[in-house]
Amino acid sequence: MHDVIIVGGGPAGLNAALILGRARRTVLLCDASQPRNAATPLTWGLFTRDGTPPFDLRAKGRADLDRYETVECRDVAVTEAARDADGFTIIQADGTVERARRLILATGLAQDIPEFEGFETYWGTGVHSCPYCDGFEVRDRPLVVYGRGHGGCGLALELTGWSQDVTLCTSGHDGDLSDKDRDRLARNGVRVIEAEIERLEGDGSRPTCLRFRDGSQTACTALFLMPFACSPSPLITQLGCELDETRSVVPTREYEKTNVPGLYVAGDASRRVQFAVVAAAEGAMAAFAINAEFVAEATR
Repeated sequence: MHDVIIVGGGPAGLNAALILGRARRTVLLCDASQPRNAATPLTWGLFTRDGTPPFDLRAKGRADLDRYETVECRDVAVTEAARDADGFTIIQADGTVERARRLILATGLAQDIPEFEGFETYWGTGVHSCPYCDGFEVRDRPLVVYGRGHGGCGLALELTGWSQDVTLCTSGHDGDLSDKDRDRLARNGVRVIEAEIERLEGDGSRPTCLRFRDGSQTACTALFLMPFACSPSPLITQLGCELDETRSVVPTREYEKTNVPGLYVAGDASRRVQFAVVAAAEGAMAAFAINAEFVAEATR
């Protein structure tokens, strides 16, 4: 039996494995190599690694683990997970069964992209979900938010820090905006377009304009999505984790603990601040808490 199994090999999972390896715990890290940011060319906002390609970060993280003989990495998906009195059992995609005393889910989220023509084409290169990650590179250019209601209003106002040319597109959901939100948008120079979206057009590498079903269009260098529902790993629901009101994020407790004893969730699936550096920190906190538990159990 392993001390810890980690599912997911992004910043959260890799940093958890690193800390646990340094604590001389036996760790199995399983990674399906299907990260949410696979289409993103560069990772921004990460201390000493600003602008590094995501897969380069993952490769470096894997290489860092090579010196720790108690850490094993496998390129395999985990399809099932269960908890019993002694710990956790996982089943890998190849049918292999493994057990551990503790389990960290660092599985991230699967991004649900609205089904408008062009949105998926430019996902990661012109369609984004986080202005902190991608706003600086498109600063002072025409930016569009696709969203509705108070959430769409908030993201549009947030983007005014990167550009004074911001448009909120509701695609027919105009009734979701309150009068107060409309007033704030108008006072801050944010246009509201209520026509239904038809498609996002571009030059093959970046978007250039957003077209509407009524024949109109607006310039668009980048389109930001209001946080739409993202899909958590099925393992989270299999294990009985509580979810927040969006049914996508696990509201973790102190040190990334969940409502399930011995189960930790770190990274994008546990927070709305979805930065690589935050995910890495959460992985480290989960690892610290698990090792502290093992020490307490062994020395009581």
